[in-house]
Amino acid sequence: MVDDNQDIPSKSQQKREHHAVQSVAEALAGLSASELEHIPLSDELRDAVEGASGLKRGALQRQIRYIAKRLALEDAKAVAQALDRLRHGSREETARHHRIERWRERLLEEGQDALSEFLDAHHKTDRQQLRQLIKNALSERERGQPPKAFRKLYVLLREQVE
Repeated sequence: MVDDNQDIPSKSQQKREHHAVQSVAEALAGLSASELEHIPLSDELRDAVEGASGLKRGALQRQIRYIAKRLALEDAKAVAQALDRLRHGSREETARHHRIERWRERLLEEGQDALSEFLDAHHKTDRQQLRQLIKNALSERERGQPPKAFRKLYVLLREQVE
């Protein structure tokens, strides 16, 4: 005897899928206009999401349910993946920024040891330019001058780390 119900998801699975679509709808409603540009949405769904801005409590919840219904009719997985890329992309960028900041501070605080370690890790770096920027940044710090070399040092480190 063959079971014809194998293709039908269980009630629990249907609930999980519904909650997943609902959470994507809530996340969409919380995006700014610039963030929303990076998400592939139909015109109707985009209008529904944009309509959620400025709504309060009950009206917002109704709009989110409407967004979830529209989302269920479209490719919710593609939208969820785009949301995930948007969220994790900014995390990765922040982590990269912090990594570069730590290098800059180490180079200014620890001197030759940090410089040797950085140059070992990043062979293509122009040693003379790096040393000069470190020297100028330290000089700016001592004199209380605007941090021009400090910024240039960050730019050089960012180019080398990436």
